[in-house]
Amino acid sequence: MTRWSISYVIYYTSQKIKEYKGVLLQFFIELDVSVFLGVKSVLKMEVTEQIKRFHQFFEDVYQGVLLENVRTGAKSIVIDFTELLKFDPELGDILLEQPEEVIKAAELSIEQFDLPAEVKDFKLRLENLPPSQKIMIRNIRSEHIGKLVVVEGIVRQKSDVRPQVTAAKFECPSCGNIISVLQLDSQFKEPSRCGCGRKGKFKLINKELIDAQGIVLEESPENIEGGEQPKRMNIFLKGDLVSPLSERKSSPGSKINIVGIIKEVPIILKSGGKSTRFDLLIEANSLTAMEETFYEIDISEKEEKQIKDIAKDKNVYKRIINSIAPSIYGYEKIKEALILQLMGGVPKVRSDGAISRGDMHVLLVGDPGAGKSQLLKRVGVIAPKGRYVTGRGVSGAGLTASVVKDEFLKGWSLEAGALVLASNGICAIDEMDKMSPEDRSAMHEALEQQTVSISKANIQATLLARTTVLAAANPKFGRFDPYGVIGEQIDLPPTLINRFDLIFPIKDLPDKEKDTMMASHILSLHQEPDKIVPEIPTKLLKKYIAYAKQRFKPKLTTAAMEEIREYYLRMRASGSTEGSVKTIPISPRQLEALVRLAEASAKVRLSNRVTKRDAVRGIEQLEYCLMQVGFDKETGKIDIDRITTGITASQRNVIIIIKDIINDLEKTIGKTIPIEDVVKEAKEQKIEEDKVEEVIERLRRSGDVFEPRRGFISRL
Repeated sequence: MTRWSISYVIYYTSQKIKEYKGVLLQFFIELDVSVFLGVKSVLKMEVTEQIKRFHQFFEDVYQGVLLENVRTGAKSIVIDFTELLKFDPELGDILLEQPEEVIKAAELSIEQFDLPAEVKDFKLRLENLPPSQKIMIRNIRSEHIGKLVVVEGIVRQKSDVRPQVTAAKFECPSCGNIISVLQLDSQFKEPSRCGCGRKGKFKLINKELIDAQGIVLEESPENIEGGEQPKRMNIFLKGDLVSPLSERKSSPGSKINIVGIIKEVPIILKSGGKSTRFDLLIEANSLTAMEETFYEIDISEKEEKQIKDIAKDKNVYKRIINSIAPSIYGYEKIKEALILQLMGGVPKVRSDGAISRGDMHVLLVGDPGAGKSQLLKRVGVIAPKGRYVTGRGVSGAGLTASVVKDEFLKGWSLEAGALVLASNGICAIDEMDKMSPEDRSAMHEALEQQTVSISKANIQATLLARTTVLAAANPKFGRFDPYGVIGEQIDLPPTLINRFDLIFPIKDLPDKEKDTMMASHILSLHQEPDKIVPEIPTKLLKKYIAYAKQRFKPKLTTAAMEEIREYYLRMRASGSTEGSVKTIPISPRQLEALVRLAEASAKVRLSNRVTKRDAVRGIEQLEYCLMQVGFDKETGKIDIDRITTGITASQRNVIIIIKDIINDLEKTIGKTIPIEDVVKEAKEQKIEEDKVEEVIERLRRSGDVFEPRRGFISRL
């Protein structure tokens, strides 16, 4: 061997020996320097054989993919582990046991291809590993260190992308020698000495950097048993795994699958030394998103044909309604509303920057055992990106966003809540009436503006929350009073109720015929759990909704616009006058809801035109809800204020009359007015005593009047 080739081997080895560990040592054995490196010849065959076999594998199976990746500028190639096992089972087994060395061998084999000069450090990514490699975070032990594993979970926290040094070159000021040092540890290393005898104070010439990022992965709630705390693991991403495209997959709240190698991390003590106890992290090899929005679902040509065939059916609405929750008896109107909610309207951004939301929010208020929670759970299954939260188990911060200490950057970071995590999906909120008023008030902005603004610690941010909300609650006293006014029995603030497009009261009243049908339905399901099958399979129904949302943005036709306008004007004109106050049957919010319902109806038919028939369907849905919760028996008219403000027009008229009486009495009697005198004056205007007392109590609570002493009131 020539003097030059040996010096080149020594120089190259000093650069790469640690990075490639045993791989390059064996590679240099083949160059007849085995005596120099002192390595057994048995291993020579193993590693060189690995490189040879990988080269053959890429040539036979993945050459087309490799060349396409190089052409498109990709920095890695993803291989299916099952394909490797088919090609060479022995190589697959070694890869699972010694992943780091074998992956380096595979990457060396790629370098042997005639690739362009600018393509270097091409990485190997693995997917579809055997089930034996899948492990829960809680079960990771020291025996797994250095092994290739598959873990899945939800991203809870993510650090910023920062550069990391992989190698650095230093110049010796004495002799001008260039020394390369690989940076494998977390601490930056400088050369200890030069060949000329110099120690320390070397000049840094350049350094190689790669992008690096840390995420915290938490176990999925569905994979753990009740009462257990979900465990967390730090995941280290680098290279093309932190590209902008991969970045979207690993945003907080995303459910991901990680293939990686478990490594130990030394814990540094306060004294500066290393602890005997080590921490664990997973160095990711590949990252796959397990959860996607309607807009990201892939639909094959075969599925597209099936979807179009369903849309051509005249009974398409009936078929989809029967598939939404076949195990729950009845509730056709509610099921139809849920389908329209899943489809959604078309969001619009105007030239002045104002945004009209396309998502529809639905509220179910019903008696216990009416199947509300089952409907919520079922919708969560159909929607690809769904979150389910319930009553006392959720806080305002958990719904919107919270500020937490960042473990990576040692500062403050933002942790998204359920409404933000379910953006472009559905958030089901059960037992909404059990939430505290402060927590409920946090939802107002997210429901209407579809954003979450937060200003805490040193963080001022506005997060997007394009989330559809399906909520369920019980009436004020646990069960509906069949003789009372439904609007008054909904135990939620009017400001929150006002943001729901559709409100469905579900009453559980004895009815012999209906009860017989329901009992037969429920009992037959217990006898044969698989008896009822959805007309459209759940997987296909999900794809159907995704296809409609991806491809269709219906526009109002003139006929549909006229139908909605006529209904709106007719309803506005139908309001009766109560004294000096006119009832408001419908408000502009309901007009926007009508447009969203009509657009969703067109999407069900896979149409880009909102026809008159779609407008009528939306009107029927809205009118059904208004008659249920907005009908004022006193006036015989629909009064939207019954829901939106909690005060009907007839009540507001009584309040105005009582206020006038108090003003008149103040002028004649003075500041302190006996309540008896107010009741007496009100009786002359045919207002009953209990109504007067109710209005005085309301005025007292609002701060318009106060009680200086028992039986007397004064204006503030």
